[in-house]
Amino acid sequence: MERRFPRPAELTPLLHFKKFETNGRARRLAKAHTIADLRAIAKRRTPKGAFDYTDGAAEAELSLGRARRAFREIEFHPAILRDVSNVDTSVQILGGRSALPFGIAPTGFTRMMQAEGERAGASAAGAAGIPFSLSTVGTTSPEGVREANPDGRNWFQLYMQKDRDKSMQLVERAAAAGFDTLLVTVDVPVAGARLRDSYNGFTIPPQLTPSTVLNAIPRPEWWWNFLTTEPLAFASLSEWKGTIGELLDSLFDPTVTFDDLDWIRDQWPGKVAVKGIQTLDDAKRVVDRGVDGIVLSNHGGRQLDRAPIPFHLLPSVAAELKGKTQIVLDTGIMSGADIVAALAMGADFTLVGRAYLYGLMAGGREGVDRAIEILTKEIVRTMKLLGVASVADLNPDHVTQLQRLVPVAPPAAAPGPAPRRPRNPAPIRTASPNRTRSSS
Repeated sequence: MERRFPRPAELTPLLHFKKFETNGRARRLAKAHTIADLRAIAKRRTPKGAFDYTDGAAEAELSLGRARRAFREIEFHPAILRDVSNVDTSVQILGGRSALPFGIAPTGFTRMMQAEGERAGASAAGAAGIPFSLSTVGTTSPEGVREANPDGRNWFQLYMQKDRDKSMQLVERAAAAGFDTLLVTVDVPVAGARLRDSYNGFTIPPQLTPSTVLNAIPRPEWWWNFLTTEPLAFASLSEWKGTIGELLDSLFDPTVTFDDLDWIRDQWPGKVAVKGIQTLDDAKRVVDRGVDGIVLSNHGGRQLDRAPIPFHLLPSVAAELKGKTQIVLDTGIMSGADIVAALAMGADFTLVGRAYLYGLMAGGREGVDRAIEILTKEIVRTMKLLGVASVADLNPDHVTQLQRLVPVAPPAAAPGPAPRRPRNPAPIRTASPNRTRSSS
């Protein structure tokens, strides 16, 4: 092969250098192309206690790992030769429109992850046209969230507290601030054993100890923001000094029953959804109580470890209740493809918690915008590759759950006397171990 030196005129078109971005935050976020990328940035920039509180789950963290694995173990079934030049990602959920099939889940103590906290999440959600959910143990008031997201949809998540009057005061404030949906969380009779927090000695507010000071040295921006902005304020209490587990145990009411749902519903003028449904029977029971929606969730794996996987529960719930109530799913979502799979399997909507918080910790409001942008691009791309032009067209034919955690069948009743074996018994044929199932 004959070789020669390239001519300068041939090199000129190749010498186009990207303009240097002087804004460090923008430069960091531009390098993030997945939620996992945002998580990596967040881990570098956030003190260990705050990051582990967000990233961790209960006990051995099996529930969280299984939920994420369930989304990875799917198979899509694309249709070809469909017009997908325009894709409609909007949905109607709990009485209103969302421009995307996901909203921001309620998360506690959010300003500990990054100083902009719920205000960043609410304003980013409003800009994207999706709902934002404020937690009872959020670090911004309902009025503050309304100020950050005045024209968007705000939802309030209720932990029923032992002090019922205080709970209802919060509900009244959220209603007065224009929140349109109440998410009643029912999977928290007590706090889960979040061992990362115990090992870290993580308290509210974070304490300056020798270990936290050493951990802060490479993360000065977080500490500067934490120490120079208004002290943490909670929607549900004036102040607290202690561990998160102690705080939650002091708040949660373990006496709440199905009958309390009727009373709560009477207090709220808007839509009511029950969050924390983990069995089909409980889903049917709350729907019979007349709620407007259910959220299949194991609390992000943060309560009962080894809890049911919401994505595996979804097909059976959708088969029984689709059209009778609105079905929302959370736990384990880390990509737009996860969201598309959930919609195809019967969910009407999804909620993202950690995915949004990784963006918040990586870059404040701009980081939340980047997380929403990443998920949106992944949703649109996945839908186009599936040959689907609108969320309404997604159905179970588009996805198969490839399930490894197959439940073991319960033992049969005690057998009678064993039959006499023939001299030459026929071989026993068993089903292929690789056969897939569509539900848990």
